[in-house]
Formats: sequence, C-alpha cells, structure tokens
Amino acid sequence: MAVRLGAFLKNAWDKEPVLVVFFFIGTLAVILPSMSPYFKYSVMINKATPYNYHVHPQDPQGPSPEWLKNL
Repeated sequence: MAVRLGAFLKNAWDKEPVLVVFFFIGTLAVILPSMSPYFKYSVMINKATPYNYHVHPQDPQGPSPEWLKNL
C-alpha cells in the first residue's frame, strides 16, 4: 500500500508539481487549525458566549406592527 502511494506521489510530482503542492497546502489548511493551541480557547469562548440574550418581560421584542394598522 505504501509502495503504491509512494509511486503515485512520485508520478504526480513528476507530471504536475503545482497540483501536488496545492493539495498538500490545502490538506494542511484543513488539518492544522484543529491542532492549534488557540482552537481549545476558541471552543471555550464559544461555549461561554450565549447565542441569545435575556430581554426584560416588559420590553417589546422586535419591531412594532403599529405601522401596519395605520395603513
């Protein structure tokens, strides 16, 4: 399996080195962010930040439909 993969990569590098580099950089761009130490902290911050904030019960939520009644 490793021999076939090595032969494929050597053949691809000989024919299209730009594509091999492109796919290598793309693979690194997908894999490396999850290995970053900042990934852990960004996940912690996202868990601690609420998606919706509390609204006081007497405060109106959203725009008033009064303009529709006045048509």
